[in-house]
Amino acid sequence: MLLIIVGVILNVVLFAAIFTTSGASGMGYGGNFSAYSVVTSIVTAVIYLGYFTFMESGQGKTVGKMLMKLRVVGAAGGNPTLEEAAKRNLWLAYPILGILPILGIIGGLLALVAVILIAVQINSDPEHRPWTDKFAGTRVIKEG
Repeated sequence: MLLIIVGVILNVVLFAAIFTTSGASGMGYGGNFSAYSVVTSIVTAVIYLGYFTFMESGQGKTVGKMLMKLRVVGAAGGNPTLEEAAKRNLWLAYPILGILPILGIIGGLLALVAVILIAVQINSDPEHRPWTDKFAGTRVIKEG
């Protein structure tokens, strides 16, 4: 929820900044919309991937995991390394595909499929490990 709020605020600021600039560039609204699309795709991917990667590698958990008393552990048993956390959350970078309009739709669909697969695998896998944890060599454990 926190990321959604931050993302909405940043997108509103970017929208205002891009669409209120003078037309000196000659791009018109189509060019402004393209610029907005590219910038928001990059910003969204960086925010989501950065938040989850740095929180999980630094503390082993995000704010949501803290509330749920969950922790991500790496292959060595402690907090995941930066690389393990990035691999675990790589699917969150799919919005970067929004740089190109048709790929943005595909990126959104890929993210939806990733979430569905994660949910199904958590419930059906004997170890409750989705593909993201298997790919990164991590696991989520319950604390306390």
